[in-house]
Amino acid sequence: MSAARHIWDRAAAYASHDDPMVAACNLIALVVASNQPFYPLYVYWAVSGHVWPTFFTFLSTPLFLAVPAVARRYPKAGRALLPIIGMANTIVSAKVFGQASGLEIFLIPCALIATIFFRTSERLFTVILVGAAFLIYLGLDGAYGTPVHVYSPLENQSFFKLNAMSAATLTVFIGLLASGLISNIKT
Repeated sequence: MSAARHIWDRAAAYASHDDPMVAACNLIALVVASNQPFYPLYVYWAVSGHVWPTFFTFLSTPLFLAVPAVARRYPKAGRALLPIIGMANTIVSAKVFGQASGLEIFLIPCALIATIFFRTSERLFTVILVGAAFLIYLGLDGAYGTPVHVYSPLENQSFFKLNAMSAATLTVFIGLLASGLISNIKT
């Protein structure tokens, strides 16, 4: 067995869960964590050579990686943890890069996760998490202060495009997972 196949099998086993909603959240968390090391490259190619601020995004990597471990013992908490970490990462990143970078757009997939991956009987979680996303967006508007590195207007425009495309890709991925869950519902 190749090393890549072995790693893939271990990751799949780590993300697996009897509850398909938990398994989907686990997979999302691992996909986000596995993409974070590439963010400095994306910024370098699309925005600027000033990539050192991107290393602040790695603060959330171990938290995303912990979602399946938490979900194995506490399934609801694991599902809730995913959008909570996403929102916290969005706040930190918006502070680091500035609001003009468009990072707050990642609140959309956070709200989508909260909307899709909680059952009707768990709607309180959905209301709280979606409400938190709105409060973050509205409450922190203009309150982030000066970013750790001030990017030019042209660089911020590129940042915005990069983050919009990344958030859209994540949203589509979440939608594909959700459509798979819906199609597997037995009528």
